[in-house]
Amino acid sequence: MRQGMAGRVFRQGMMLAIGAVMVLGSATGALSDPANPPRPADTPKPTKAGDSTTVARSQGQSDPIVIPFELLRSRHMAVQVKVNGTGPYRLVFDTGAPMNLVSNKLAREAGLLKKDERPVLPLFGMGGPKTIQTLEIGAVQLQNVPAIVMDHPTVGAMAKVLGPIEGIIGFPFFARYKTTVDYQKREITLVPNGYEPKDVMQGLMEKLMNPPKGKPEPRILTPAALWGFQVDKANDDTQEGVTVTRVLPDSPADQAGLRPGDRLLTLDGRWTDSVADTYAAAEAIKPGQTVVVVVLRKGQRLELSITPRAGF
Repeated sequence: MRQGMAGRVFRQGMMLAIGAVMVLGSATGALSDPANPPRPADTPKPTKAGDSTTVARSQGQSDPIVIPFELLRSRHMAVQVKVNGTGPYRLVFDTGAPMNLVSNKLAREAGLLKKDERPVLPLFGMGGPKTIQTLEIGAVQLQNVPAIVMDHPTVGAMAKVLGPIEGIIGFPFFARYKTTVDYQKREITLVPNGYEPKDVMQGLMEKLMNPPKGKPEPRILTPAALWGFQVDKANDDTQEGVTVTRVLPDSPADQAGLRPGDRLLTLDGRWTDSVADTYAAAEAIKPGQTVVVVVLRKGQRLELSITPRAGF
């Protein structure tokens, strides 16, 4: 989505990817700067979404296309999308998500899943990789767009708070455009760049379907004492997040208010749906850098600020 999938409560950039697959592209993004507007010679006059003449232009020419977006309370961007002519559906725009992701509900209504088709993996009802025949976002129309079908718990959690959200638009879309975001006007300007992204999902699904045999070798990512807490997750636990099993006294985690039994959902905006995801997210943080973690405690979501220390 796990930028992302933007407000760091869930991940800047869903992510979603896949939760545990974390959703965090290669799209070129820029925020509009009122003090330094683009020069007319650099940027042709954009065409507003909804103008039927822009549909053909979005499929190969370099004319910019402007589409509106909704800025959610989580600070994510959401857009209205049609899939195979059905919809519109509300999806999160996430320039950092490595893939497009759609819910099982959307997939069935749009014909991506057959009525009696079962998930290829029970985890989050994962329906596997599918190809969207026609994807419409404003004036943009794309054909044969790859997507993964799954009900990721973080997207579900966002939907409970922010209203219906049926997936994420990620790298396979954004990689085709130079993207400029104008937060004041709530508009995204897309300029086709001629790039056709590779399918990054096939290898992912192969790894999910055929995990390596045997116990993997331990991988040291960062000293555990740097943060001062440990997490764990049972093999049959399919809920979002990991469980905090230990908090060292007077550690950064302890001082931030983290408690054993807390369900850690995100760390610095990145999903923590597995122990490996948690350590990978922690590894990216430098000592002295304050980050926000989101935990679930007795049914309530809490935001805690932790500043890890070097050499703790």
